[in-house]
Amino acid sequence: MNKKKDDKKGAKGDSTIALNKRAKHEYRFDERIEAGLALEGWEVKALRAGRCNLGDGYAILKGGEMFLFGAQIVPLSSASTHVFPEERRTRKLLLHRREIDRLVGQVERKGYTLIPTAMYWKNNRVKIELGLAQGKKEHDKRDDLKEREWEREKARVMRAKNRDA
Repeated sequence: MNKKKDDKKGAKGDSTIALNKRAKHEYRFDERIEAGLALEGWEVKALRAGRCNLGDGYAILKGGEMFLFGAQIVPLSSASTHVFPEERRTRKLLLHRREIDRLVGQVERKGYTLIPTAMYWKNNRVKIELGLAQGKKEHDKRDDLKEREWEREKARVMRAKNRDA
């Protein structure tokens, strides 16, 4: 076995490709779902190089299938000469029929949105984590910000108190 490969992979062999950090601020997540992603060869090469952005991505249900829109995978300049890559093409998400049917009910009846929160490698396959989300109102965002600042301040006070003791 190659030691360098084992060290690079980490404990479980999973590694993160991209995160959607803004989504946590914009949405309230009720559930997270793992889905596979149907990719072309040049996209896999670009993902190995870490050239992915999930910021504007979302998933929709169309014709009984689920697709990822708006996620950007920037092609490598040396990927292929005969393929004309499209950065923001629609990519098919791979889910079981039961999962898709359950999500249809959540999205269409209850007003949820499917937002990609993370993309990662799992057993040499690209997986994407979708969050079943509802958009936050402006006052909810402010409340979350106040709560975060209060937690930081509390931690600072506790550290100072422990140093003095």
